[in-house]
Amino acid sequence: MATIGKYCKAYLVKQLREYSQWQEKEQELTDEDVLYLQENYVVTKGIYLDESIIFDDVIPEWQEFCHQVLNFEIPNYQTA
Repeated sequence: MATIGKYCKAYLVKQLREYSQWQEKEQELTDEDVLYLQENYVVTKGIYLDESIIFDDVIPEWQEFCHQVLNFEIPNYQTA
């Protein structure tokens, strides 16, 4: 059964391709396709954490790219 995470953010493929070590597990993507960066830094074709994985080489350089270039931040949903 597919798992939905707590947070993901949509990006165009052309934005993700700016990462120097980007490698897609699917070759049918265009620059204008939309992919989802999940809370665990895995990129998927849909909103589910564990389905249609396009990129999963989660290393510190990728996480830094996500924060610095894509401005990816996981919201803090905790309330006071």
